[in-house]
Amino acid sequence: MSIISAIVLFWMIWFLTLLCIIPIGLQTQGESGKTVEGTPSSAPVNPMIRKKALQTTVVTIVVWASVCAFIVWGGVSVRDIDFFHRMSPVAETSAPEATVPAPATPSR
Repeated sequence: MSIISAIVLFWMIWFLTLLCIIPIGLQTQGESGKTVEGTPSSAPVNPMIRKKALQTTVVTIVVWASVCAFIVWGGVSVRDIDFFHRMSPVAETSAPEATVPAPATPSR
């Protein structure tokens, strides 16, 4: 995996994780009963963006490291996710046959 692929994978996982973590522990203005004029009642009272960004980063590092390790150490390859069989088949390489050296003939 190239460095660009690793960075793109990290940010994809980060944003997906952020979208999963944002609603956790969220209290809306409607739930608290204190709606600020000009805002919807579904707006958060305290969004805790820094805390959620830190939580997202920690979770992402763990998930990203696991996914990268799985990819780099051969758990999955591009051919494994070729569901429509558009790639050419892998050329089978045969192992070289073991050759037994002929016994040396004594010279006279």
